Amino acid sequence: MSLGRRKVWLDSKMVGYEKAKVPVLTHSMQYGSGIFEGIRSYRTGKGTAVFRLQDHIKRFLNSAKIYSMRLGYNQNEIEGAVKAVVRANGLGDSYIRPFAFYNDDNIGLFTYKKKISVFVAAVPFGAYFGSARETGLKCKVSSWHRINSEIVPVEAKCSSNYANSILATTEARISGFDEAILTSVDGDIAEGPAENIFIVKDGALITPNIDSDILVGITRDSVIKMAEMEGIEVEQRPVKRDELYSADEVFFTGTAAEITPVTRVDNVKISRGPGKITKALAVQYSSIVHGKVPEFGGWLTYV
Repeated sequence: MSLGRRKVWLDSKMVGYEKAKVPVLTHSMQYGSGIFEGIRSYRTGKGTAVFRLQDHIKRFLNSAKIYSMRLGYNQNEIEGAVKAVVRANGLGDSYIRPFAFYNDDNIGLFTYKKKISVFVAAVPFGAYFGSARETGLKCKVSSWHRINSEIVPVEAKCSSNYANSILATTEARISGFDEAILTSVDGDIAEGPAENIFIVKDGALITPNIDSDILVGITRDSVIKMAEMEGIEVEQRPVKRDELYSADEVFFTGTAAEITPVTRVDNVKISRGPGKITKALAVQYSSIVHGKVPEFGGWLTYV
């Protein structure tokens, strides 16, 4: 089904994608003042299920709260909209994008009492990094630092935050790499442009903590819980750049990325492919999102 024939949820109504229009001077287009979420659904033996829907919508509402945006919808209503969009488009494996924005075309930064619209769209979606899930990514430590909470609230998924990610990604791709890794202003490893990062050292998982200016990812949290259930030690702490180079394994986590190995950082080879722990976690994660692990069944919302 082409995008033009898809259904999206806009301000409580299900409409065709081509009818979901806003003025070209919309405030959130001009200034990046929208907030959003990225969510996945998967085809399972019991039908399509959305992964950790409640947690994603909770974060979406927290982003709105941080930016003083009164959306006019509660958690249950937005969850219902997500499920309705997946059903209406007959989707299995998909990427779902809730988005709230100032639907106002006046010039100026002031947002008080401006109209806020909310939409939910969904598109078919497979492996974000394609074959790199098997071969691994080549990453460049970016010359751009990760934004921090003294500049903008990094806990919120605000559109404007991702200008930072776009700069880092563009630099990495132009330089011949697959993805970037950003550091905090203190020089500690933070995250990828849209992913959290883990290293494996001597059988333990190590990941930057909240003081490293990260967005605390839901997939990151899933991996930590999975690892702890398997008896794998997990450390959340500042990570130095040279720890990447000496790691036994490195991998990204994220809604789009899922669990994707990193096999080279700058010009240092980390591994030939997915390491033992990375591979085991990726297999377990795939089983969970496809409804094959009853212990984690509470993470799935069937539509």
